[in-house]
Amino acid sequence: MSYFVHETALVDAGAVIGDGTKIWHFSHILSGSVIGAHCVLGQNVMIGPDVHIGNGCKIQNNVSIYKGVILEDDVFCGPSAVFTNVLNPRAFVERKDEFRPTLIRRGASIGANATIVCGNTVGEYAMVGAGTVVTKDIPAFALIVDTPARFLGWVSRAGERLGEDLVCPRTGERYILEQGALKLA
Repeated sequence: MSYFVHETALVDAGAVIGDGTKIWHFSHILSGSVIGAHCVLGQNVMIGPDVHIGNGCKIQNNVSIYKGVILEDDVFCGPSAVFTNVLNPRAFVERKDEFRPTLIRRGASIGANATIVCGNTVGEYAMVGAGTVVTKDIPAFALIVDTPARFLGWVSRAGERLGEDLVCPRTGERYILEQGALKLA
């Protein structure tokens, strides 16, 4: 085995775990889920069934990722972040055929206690602030906060807030804004 599973964690038959991944206390990986290489899943994380997690993801304590959610490579999920999969749940109404897909693109960060309502996409390297509620698609590199989410500015791939010059203060990378979308220059 080229990955680590804490003795209190459960990995169901049919789950695939990538090399170098670490699964910590009281976590549960359900059948059909695929977790990439070099991921870290904190305490009390639940994945699945049939969820795809990319390489290099960090999922902090108390996060549940349900069927219909996809995390691309290098996604960060802060403690107690929430993902939904049905818009109008009722305990007494079966809605498993109504799951709406949610896509978290490469390098995005979801802050602690943020909620991602199903059917939305969080763009590459976007940063969702702690406690934010996402109810619509979020563009790449956007910094969003509040309930419901509102645009606060732009961030670099390194997660640094960009000024008017659109230059990352940490790396010196330059960005350009074209037709309302930010991208590397």
